[in-house]
Amino acid sequence: MSVGEVAGLIAACALLILVGLLAYPILKLGKVFDETRIMVKGVSNETIPLLGEVTTTVTTTNAQLAKVDTITDNATTVTTNAAALMSLFSATAGGPLVKAAAFSYGVRRALGDQQRKDVSRRVKEEMKAERKARKQ
Repeated sequence: MSVGEVAGLIAACALLILVGLLAYPILKLGKVFDETRIMVKGVSNETIPLLGEVTTTVTTTNAQLAKVDTITDNATTVTTNAAALMSLFSATAGGPLVKAAAFSYGVRRALGDQQRKDVSRRVKEEMKAERKARKQ
């Protein structure tokens, strides 16, 4: 064998050893990729039904929110109508009621003053009568 053939044989052996050493990590990497593929498939199998449920939940929630919007609009209408009714009542009956209340207050006040004056007058008369009775 010539020197070139020996060098070629050594290079071939070195290449064979290098391929053998690199084959093991490549096979391990292939197993990792297989496990990753299986895990991704499992996640996608579980995620697809979950997304369907989320879609159903969101649809139901949107329907309920539409109902809440309707209720809110109705409550706003009722509030507006109540305010208008109160304003109408105040305009029509408020003035006369205030006048009636003021009149009744004035009457009570006048009668109260009159009654106090009457009681005071009677007390003074009784006191004078007692003084006269004592003097006699």
